[in-house]
Amino acid sequence: MGTLHDDVVIIRPSEKEGDPSVITVNCPDKTGLGSDLCRILLFFGLSIVRGASGISYYRSELQSPKPPDVFLIKLCCVDRKGLLHDLTQVLSSLELNIQKVKVSTTPDGTVVDLFFITDTRELLHTKNRQEETYKALEDVMQDAVISFNIEKVGPEITACSQASPYLPSAITDDIFNLEMSNDLPSVSLTSNNVCVTMDNSLSPAHTLVQIVCQDHKGLLYDIMRTLKDYNIQISYGRFYIKQGRKCEIDLFIMQSDGKKIVDPSKQTALSLRLKMELLQPLRVTVVSRGPDTELLVANPVELSSKGRPLVFYDITLALKMLNTCIFSVLPQLSA
Repeated sequence: MGTLHDDVVIIRPSEKEGDPSVITVNCPDKTGLGSDLCRILLFFGLSIVRGASGISYYRSELQSPKPPDVFLIKLCCVDRKGLLHDLTQVLSSLELNIQKVKVSTTPDGTVVDLFFITDTRELLHTKNRQEETYKALEDVMQDAVISFNIEKVGPEITACSQASPYLPSAITDDIFNLEMSNDLPSVSLTSNNVCVTMDNSLSPAHTLVQIVCQDHKGLLYDIMRTLKDYNIQISYGRFYIKQGRKCEIDLFIMQSDGKKIVDPSKQTALSLRLKMELLQPLRVTVVSRGPDTELLVANPVELSSKGRPLVFYDITLALKMLNTCIFSVLPQLSA
C-alpha cells in the first residue's frame, strides 16, 4: 500500500462470482469523509454489503474544492415511452451528474429536454468529450434527434440543485408528523423495523451508536450524511447485512470538539433524525392535477448542497417499468 501518508485507493475484485469486491481507501481524515465516500459509491451504482473503518487516517491541509462547471445540454427529439430514462441512463454511464432537468412535450410528439449537468471527469469543455456525449445519446435515440447542443452556463446556475422552498403540504406534513412521532426522553427508538441506540459505557472516548434496520439503496449514505450534517466524526465503524436484508451498524462517534455526546437532548435529537432519514430517505407523493397526475419527490440535500445521487435515474426507471409516460418535468430536481 506504500507509506502511511500516501493517498491510495485499492480495489480487489471478488474471487468468486457473486462475492463482493473489496475497496480499501487511505486518505486524509475530515468530518463527513464517510458520507463523501458512500456518495461516490452510490453514484456509481454500487451497494455496500459489509464494511469496517478504523482510525487509520492522517490529517493534511485540505483546501476547499473548486465548484464544478455546469453545462447545459439542449436536446430536441421525437418522444417515445421510456425515452427520458434512456437518456438519463446514458448520462449516468458517462459519469455526468444531473443537477437540474426541464422537459416539455409539444402536442405533435416533439420533446425538448434541458439537462443542467456537471462532469465528474471535468472534461466536458473539450471537443472530444462533447462528441462522445452526443454519440452516446444519438445511439440510444437513433434517428429521433432533431437538434443537440452543449454549452457552459454561468455561475448562477450552480445554485440549481438547491431544494425548492415550495414543497406540497402532503410532504411537509408527513415530515413534521414523523419528527414529532416520538417525544420520549429515551434514546432507544424503535419504529417500523428501525432501532437506534446510544451507549457511552463501552468506550472512554466515544459514543457508540447502534442501528438495526432493513436494508435499502443508499442506506449507509443516509446514515453518513446525517452525521455529517451534525458535524460528527466517526472513528470506527462496522456494517453487516444478515439474512432477510436486516442490517446491523455499529459506529463509534464523537463531536467536533473530540468529546462524547452525553447531553440527553442531543442524543434524542440525533436518534430521531437518524430514524426519520432511514424510514423515509425520499419523500414521495402523488397529486391529481385535473387530467394529469403529478409525481412529487423531495430529495434531502446535505448542508454542502449535494443531493442524493441518481434520484432522477431511479424515478425515470420506475416509471418506465410501470409503462408510464412522462409529459413534462419541472425544475428544482436534485441529482
